[in-house]
Amino acid sequence: MRAASEQSLRFLVEKWLAPTPSAPVHVTEFSRTRLGGRRYVRVETSLEGGSRGLFFFRHDDGCWCVFPPTADTPTALGYPRAA
Repeated sequence: MRAASEQSLRFLVEKWLAPTPSAPVHVTEFSRTRLGGRRYVRVETSLEGGSRGLFFFRHDDGCWCVFPPTADTPTALGYPRAA
């Protein structure tokens, strides 16, 4: 089980995008997924070499992750994933 601080969007943004005063981050998009209506946020930072951004998805347990919840992931050819 992860610590509560590791579930926060702020923690993940700092972990994955490493914002600095010279390269702050900005929320560029937020909405809900088409499948399941779960929240997602796109956060972007600008660097000298260009910008980079990531999507963060809110899971049912309240944590944010860089991958969508399993229920929102389409299955290949309509078959569930193998274990």
